[in-house]
Amino acid sequence: MTSTTATQSAREAHPEHLGHVIFIAAAAAMGGFLFGYDSSVINGAVEAIRSRYDVGSAALAQVIAIALIGCAIGAATAGRIADRIGRIRCMQIAAVLFTVSAVGSALPFALWDLALWRIIGGFAIGMASVIGPAYIAEVSPPAYRGRLASFQQAAIVVGIALSQLVNWGLLNAAHGDQRGSLLGLEAWQVMLGVMVIPSILYGLLSFAIPESPRYLISAGKQTRAREVLADIEGPGTDLDARLGEIEQAMRREHRSTFRDLLGGRAYFKPIVWIGIGLSAFQQLVGINVAFYYSATLWQSVGVNPTESFLYSFTTSIINILGTVIAMIFVDRIGRKPLALIGSTGMAVGLALLAWAFSAPLVDGKLPATQGWVALIAAHFFVLCFALSWGVVVWVLLGEIFPNRIRAAALGVAACAQWIANWAITASFPSLSDWSLSGTYVIYTVFAVLSIPFTIRFVKETKGKALEEMG
Repeated sequence: MTSTTATQSAREAHPEHLGHVIFIAAAAAMGGFLFGYDSSVINGAVEAIRSRYDVGSAALAQVIAIALIGCAIGAATAGRIADRIGRIRCMQIAAVLFTVSAVGSALPFALWDLALWRIIGGFAIGMASVIGPAYIAEVSPPAYRGRLASFQQAAIVVGIALSQLVNWGLLNAAHGDQRGSLLGLEAWQVMLGVMVIPSILYGLLSFAIPESPRYLISAGKQTRAREVLADIEGPGTDLDARLGEIEQAMRREHRSTFRDLLGGRAYFKPIVWIGIGLSAFQQLVGINVAFYYSATLWQSVGVNPTESFLYSFTTSIINILGTVIAMIFVDRIGRKPLALIGSTGMAVGLALLAWAFSAPLVDGKLPATQGWVALIAAHFFVLCFALSWGVVVWVLLGEIFPNRIRAAALGVAACAQWIANWAITASFPSLSDWSLSGTYVIYTVFAVLSIPFTIRFVKETKGKALEEMG
C-alpha cells in the first residue's frame, strides 16, 4: 500500500473501540481541566488577597498575572521535554507541579510566597497547554481528530465552570465573606487548595493511557507503537503501511528544536508566525478578563459579591455550551469558518460592552438599560469565543505544523499565548481604572483584526492526516 493510500485509509478509519480512544483523549485533556480550573479559581480570591495583604490594583494585577510568566516558560520548554522523555512523563511532571502549587497557594506565608506558588502552577499549566493538544492530535484517528482535539478546550471550560461553582459554594458556606473562616482557613485559601483533588486524579490517569505512537517510533519502540496504532485506528487500518508512513516521515525529519523554527529575515518560519498569531488573537480579545476578574468587574458596576460570583458561573456555563457547539461543528464545517463566525460575533459583543460601560454610574450602578446590555453582551461574547476561537485555536495548533517541528512550534505558539494572556491580565486593572469602556474598545479592535488575519493566513486542515501538514 502506498503512503497516499495509507493516509486515506487512516482518514477513513472508524475504530471499533472508539470508546477507548475517547477515554485516552479525555484522560489527556484532564491537563486542560486543571489549566482552566487553576486559571480561573483565582477569580474568587482577588478581593480577599487585596484585603489581606493591603495591595493596590497594580500590585494585585501582578500577583494575579505572575502565574502567566510560569505558563510561558512551561509552554516554551514542554515541547523539548516531551520529545526527550515522552508525552506521558511530561503529563506526570505537570500533575506533580499542579499538586505542589495547590498546597502552597492554600497555605502562603506572605504575598511573595503566594506569587511563587502561582508561578509553579503556571509552569504546570504551560506544560499542559502544549502536551494536551499535541498528544491528542498524535493519538487521534484523522476522521475524529477535530472532535477529540476539542476535548482540550472542553476540559478547560469545564474546569473554569467548576472552579466558579466551587468558589460560589465556598463563599456561601463562609456567609458571603471571601475571608470568612472555613475548615480552619480563610475561604479563599480553601478555594485555591481544592485543586489538589483533580491534580492527583490527573497524575493517576496518566498511568492508564499509552504513549504517543509517533514518540514511540522516534524512540525505536516500533512494536509498542504498532500496538497503540491498532488500538486507536482500528482493524480496518493497514498497520504496516501506517508504521512505514510515520517512519518514513521521521527519517526525512528530525527531532524538533528551536533552531528548526527559524527562517530567514522574518526570524521564524511563516507557519510558526501563523501559530503565534492565532495564539495572540485568542487572548487579545480579552477573554480571560471574564474569568480572572469577572467577580471584581461586576462588583465595580454595582453588583453585590454573591450575585457577581453567580454571574461568573453562568458565564462559565455559556462557555461550556459554546464549546459543545464547536465540538459538533469543527469537523463538519471546518476550522476556518468557525473562526470567522466567532470573530464577527465577538466584535459585536465587545462593542456593546464598550457602549454599556461608557454610561455614568447612578448610585454606584449602571443604569438599567446599560446594565442589561452589559450582562447579555458579556454572555454573548463568551458564547461566540467558545464556539470558535476557544476550540479552533487548540485544534489548529495541534494540526498546522509539519511533524518535524510540531512539538517545538506548538511550544512557541503556546508561549506567545501566555505572554498575550499576561499582557491582558496585568493591564486590565490599570486600564479599567483609566476607562472601562475604552478597555473594551481595545478588545473590540483586536476581534475585528482577527477577521482579515484568518481570511489571509489560516488554511483549512479539516480531514487531513498529520503527515500531510507542511
